[in-house]
Amino acid sequence: MIATNRRLISTGSPFEKQAGYSRAVAVGDWCFVAGTTGYDYTSMDMPDSAAEQTENALRTIDAALREAGFTFADIVRIHYIVTDAALASEVFAVTGRWLAAIRPAATMIVAGLLRPEMKVEIEATAFRG
Repeated sequence: MIATNRRLISTGSPFEKQAGYSRAVAVGDWCFVAGTTGYDYTSMDMPDSAAEQTENALRTIDAALREAGFTFADIVRIHYIVTDAALASEVFAVTGRWLAAIRPAATMIVAGLLRPEMKVEIEATAFRG
């Protein structure tokens, strides 16, 4: 049974329908944002740099949170996946600007991603209790 207070948020990305997931799911005071890569989902373009991919991912996360009735400041947990540890400083330069005042619990994982152009994927959990 699906919870009646469960709200599904979509960016319209073709990946969501193809893989059967939502960009975010809001349930009560919680919002869970799926792993988000650096695509510009309106044009389906992927920038080359990890910094630009991080910026795009955070913008997409911010938009999903706002649509669900949350703010970026509600983020309490964030996971970063990068394809190479050498990208960490480039990613942190961007995340530091977005998250310096919030300082959620965070984890960075180095792993391969689904497509070769993907360098960064970010997942977030927000709570507004």
